[in-house]
Amino acid sequence: MWAWALLPIILAIGGAAGIWGVCAVAVINGTVNLTNGVPYISDCGTYNPQSCVFSQHLNICAFLGIWVAVLRFQQIRDFGLNSKVNTASLVLGFISALGISVTGNFQKTVLLRAHHFGAFLAFIGGVTFFWLHVWLTYKAKPCQDHHRVGPVRIVLCSICTALIPVAIVQNIKDHRSSAAICEWVIAMVFFVLFGLFGVELRHIDCVRLTVQAAPRTQPYCSPASHFVHPRAPAGAEGRALPQAVAQTDTHSE
Repeated sequence: MWAWALLPIILAIGGAAGIWGVCAVAVINGTVNLTNGVPYISDCGTYNPQSCVFSQHLNICAFLGIWVAVLRFQQIRDFGLNSKVNTASLVLGFISALGISVTGNFQKTVLLRAHHFGAFLAFIGGVTFFWLHVWLTYKAKPCQDHHRVGPVRIVLCSICTALIPVAIVQNIKDHRSSAAICEWVIAMVFFVLFGLFGVELRHIDCVRLTVQAAPRTQPYCSPASHFVHPRAPAGAEGRALPQAVAQTDTHSE
């Protein structure tokens, strides 16, 4: 079903277009002067009115990024790969999304340390997240996709990994234009990497929330122990309590 494949593509295209749009507004109203060099992405979204659009845009990107990470995580689990790498990728996806949101909501002219902390989570957490998915590309099903997206992910992740320390060094040396160019390239590559998830997510037929019966073996138990493993035998003693389990239906082509 191609509908779910559109989600990461919308994130990639919409996210990149939104950032370039904020930059265009900043140039038009004069808050950014291109004759002084290439601005940082955050410079474009620092001042009103584009700061409001910038923060909201990054919040939406963070939400869509979490959605994509959760869908891919559950899809890999449904294919039978219960790997710690998959769990770690989900955690890093949340961390990177948090960093994106913090970066957009704490402008550098207001709280510089919080802004830099958010950027650190977004870039370092993000590139680690994508490297883990390079490994998962070759280990998880649909296995036929690794011939197409595997090499592309490796190249793009290598570019980001190389540019992040370059951007940091250039920023320390106060070479703002060079550091800003690296930042723009990393951000655009991130969007492309998110878009590549569409190749795997196209195998999802639907996403459903199912309720399964879970037996309670004691007359009373604390709220923390109400639910047991969803694969408990149907004939187990005790009154059954509902348990919600998220699943994705997938198919291979």
